Amino acid sequence: MGLRVLAVDDEAPALDDLVHLLRADPRIGEIHTARDGAAALRKLDRALAEGRPIAAVFLDIRMPGLDGTVLGRVLAQFARAPQIVYVTAYEGHAVDAFEIKATDYILKPVRPERLNEAIRRVTESTEEWMVEDDGVAASSPSEPEPMPVELGGVTRFVTPAEVLYVEAQGDYARLHTSGGSHLVRIPLAALSERWSGAGFVRVHRSHLVALSAIKELRLDSGRCTVMVGGAELPVSRRHVRELRDLLVRRARRSS
Repeated sequence: MGLRVLAVDDEAPALDDLVHLLRADPRIGEIHTARDGAAALRKLDRALAEGRPIAAVFLDIRMPGLDGTVLGRVLAQFARAPQIVYVTAYEGHAVDAFEIKATDYILKPVRPERLNEAIRRVTESTEEWMVEDDGVAASSPSEPEPMPVELGGVTRFVTPAEVLYVEAQGDYARLHTSGGSHLVRIPLAALSERWSGAGFVRVHRSHLVALSAIKELRLDSGRCTVMVGGAELPVSRRHVRELRDLLVRRARRSS
């Protein structure tokens, strides 16, 4: 099975050319596309929610809105970050790419042999990642980092243990705690990865919930919801079975 990749470029001809070259390589499997950074995050978010994460992102830099360097920094925060290959007409962002630990930096127009080398590097890095996932070389997970929030000009840190659930709001996420809510500049998919070991479960494309905060699971006329901190949140169909299994296991452990 080939690599599942995402190609991102705001110029349609350049995106088409890149997809054509990627499709010609037998190491590449599914190819997803996006025309800007926000759309790329949505594609990554959906892939994570479906349990089919993207292995590598072939990313332009100069794009309207969320540009490639900002998107790269967001992706670098993922617990299992996709490999990043910059594909750009500009040499001046190589330092940024190095700081983000991009796998490769290709200048346009893209030569097939140069893309071939980038795919080789991606494949090698992805194989190392898969070894870690199998437990052969994986290190023990560290405690998820708290999230800095601004309150009246003062920065404080909200720990995962304080959060009941998280709500997606575009490229931001709203953290809901027992004492209020805080808007932070991080996509829900990135936060889901960052806090993956802190007992959070994705119940919907717009909601991430602390499993310990779920007080009730409701099924009514085919519609599933959970009660969390006084809020009733929707559960998408593809997450219902996983959520019920997690709740059952939690109940058995506590009995």
